[in-house]
Amino acid sequence: MQQQTSIVSANGQPSPVETLPYGYEGSYDSGASVFDLRQLVAIIRANLVLIAVMIAASLATAAVITLLQTPAFTARATLQINDQSVQILGKQDDIAQEQVTSPSDSERFLQTQMDILGSNAIAERVALKLRLVGNQKFFDAMGIRKQLADLTPAELKESTIEALLRGKDATLPRNSRIVTVGFTSTVPALAARIANTWADEYIQANLQRRYDSSAYAREFISGQLNDARAKLELSERELNAYARQAGLIRTHDAGNNQNRDSGSGSSITTASLLQLNVQANQAQAARITAEERWRSMSSGPLLSSPEVLANSAISNLLAQRSVSSADLERERARHLEDYPSVVQLKAQLASIDAQVQSVARNIRASVKQAYDSAKDAEQALNQQVLSLKSSSLAEQDRLVQYNLLAREADTNRTVHDGLLQRYKELNASAGISSSNIAIIDRAESPTKPSSPDLVKNLAIALFAGTALAGIIVFLRNQLDDAVRIPEDIDAKLNMPLLGVIPLAKAADIDTMMKDPKSAVSEAYNSLRSSLLYSSANGLPKTLLITSSLPAEGKSTTSLALAAGFARLGRKVVLLDVDLRRPAIHRLLGAPGFDNGYGMSSLLTSQGSIDEALKPTEHENLTVITAGPVPPSPTELLSSGRVEQILEELSGRFDVVILDSPPVLGLADAPLMAALVEGVILVVKSDRSRRGSLKSSLRRLRSMHTNILGGVLTMFDASDNSNGYSEYYGYNYYQYSAKTDV
Repeated sequence: MQQQTSIVSANGQPSPVETLPYGYEGSYDSGASVFDLRQLVAIIRANLVLIAVMIAASLATAAVITLLQTPAFTARATLQINDQSVQILGKQDDIAQEQVTSPSDSERFLQTQMDILGSNAIAERVALKLRLVGNQKFFDAMGIRKQLADLTPAELKESTIEALLRGKDATLPRNSRIVTVGFTSTVPALAARIANTWADEYIQANLQRRYDSSAYAREFISGQLNDARAKLELSERELNAYARQAGLIRTHDAGNNQNRDSGSGSSITTASLLQLNVQANQAQAARITAEERWRSMSSGPLLSSPEVLANSAISNLLAQRSVSSADLERERARHLEDYPSVVQLKAQLASIDAQVQSVARNIRASVKQAYDSAKDAEQALNQQVLSLKSSSLAEQDRLVQYNLLAREADTNRTVHDGLLQRYKELNASAGISSSNIAIIDRAESPTKPSSPDLVKNLAIALFAGTALAGIIVFLRNQLDDAVRIPEDIDAKLNMPLLGVIPLAKAADIDTMMKDPKSAVSEAYNSLRSSLLYSSANGLPKTLLITSSLPAEGKSTTSLALAAGFARLGRKVVLLDVDLRRPAIHRLLGAPGFDNGYGMSSLLTSQGSIDEALKPTEHENLTVITAGPVPPSPTELLSSGRVEQILEELSGRFDVVILDSPPVLGLADAPLMAALVEGVILVVKSDRSRRGSLKSSLRRLRSMHTNILGGVLTMFDASDNSNGYSEYYGYNYYQYSAKTDV
């Protein structure tokens, strides 16, 4: 037996499905073939009529639909969408400046705006703004044929929104902030009006969302403000109640607004204490001053006291005394002591001295009285200060709780004032901002219809028709399990192709096989050459030629191969082992081939091999015909006699070729395939089904046979209907009717 390349399965046995003939580099596991552009062109040529019909039907359908459509007009408005907007009211620090965002954030923001632009909420605003709900003219313009009277208000609203969304078209070019908002309708003015209203309502909805976004904050602050007001009122009431209970009367500093507003200040007791303390200090100072005056006056002569000397009356009296004393000295100088003028002046001088003493004593008495009064006042004030100090200390103990309540009231007042201020600011500035969306171009009534577009529809129809035709051709090619072309042997059967035999008339086969220049002879010569190198040792010594079904050309192929090897000088014996429908003796058609003694005779041991061998007109070619048809060919072929015959013939001949019956439905071919070195499967073009062929291959490989490959017979490459004539280059062969032999 010849060498063969095989893959061992998991159980240690060679896998018949994966047995590869010598020189074949394909894979039986995958039927995928390398993409071949010429083969694709051939498939297109084979289905050219179908493709043309599909494309023509698509174009005609598109043209008819286009002509039957009502012209529609599209109006477009353009908007610019920015990231941020600025507040109109508020402090300078509160103005929102444009922020630098990452490209991904900007892209998400723009996509979000596009989703909002196409939302049901915007469509509902447009419908309400233009009063389109239940508007018969709008439904007619949108091509909607509904009985509006039969619809409920909810259904009318839903239908209107659906029509608006169906007619709306919003696009945002990449790397741009300019959005185009379009609307399509059969009425140009309505399309422009809706497009402009859509843009306006989108801007208004954007501003409304901003206003509504602060509503929660306002409601929250309003609730907090009410709570703060209630807490402030309660804390002030508790503060007043405690002050009334403790007998605390608080005063406010008129010049200190903070103390006045916060409720803090001093009590009357403290204020009185402070006032009396000031007065006591003043009284003490006055007493010290009076005491010093008194001490100064009482410690020295009366007339040496500054208080006396500073008195105007004393000054006048002393001036008079000086005058009187001067007059007295002059009189004494002229008169005696008892002189009346001298006596008079003495009496006058004594009167003045008495007056001076009287006034000085009065001054000293007034100083003493002032000192006593200051001392008494100081003592009285000190007593009052001591009394108020004890009262103030007792009051401070009561002020501890009062101050706690006062601080709580002050905190509540601060919170209340802050919330009130923030609430007023929110109410003043809520939603008042410049829009970050601006209209660049408003929509105008279009003058030319946007649809139907005949060129566009035809282009789409051309593409759709081509795609549909391609799908149909692909499915047709995939679902077609017939073996039509040589590539199908490998692609559909996972089996190498050994040769392709062109189609010829049955009457011309013998003539063409005898003509070495004929296409049939050349094809069989090519097959013969393939078999010469089909294994590692060259041509197998025993060959079985079979087919899946009858009438596929296996007998003709067997005879042609036997004759071809004989012409090469090989000693060849051809065995007709088709014991049911033998054909070799008919194909030879020469005297002596009456099929009276042959293979069936040898299997029943009725004669020798030499008696069964019949020479032919071909040199080196000997034939053993089938012999008489036995009642049970399978039993004969399953006996050990076949193996003995093949062994003896292999020793006497170079090549032993067996023409076996078909594989399907019979056990003959698989039984004999296990006894030979190589098996050739003949496949008729455009007839054999892939399912039956694969079943045949499975049966053969189950016997661990060496399948060399397949031969495609009766291939009509000149038939332009299959699209492969130019692909295979057989146009110069002109063949006619097909034959079954």
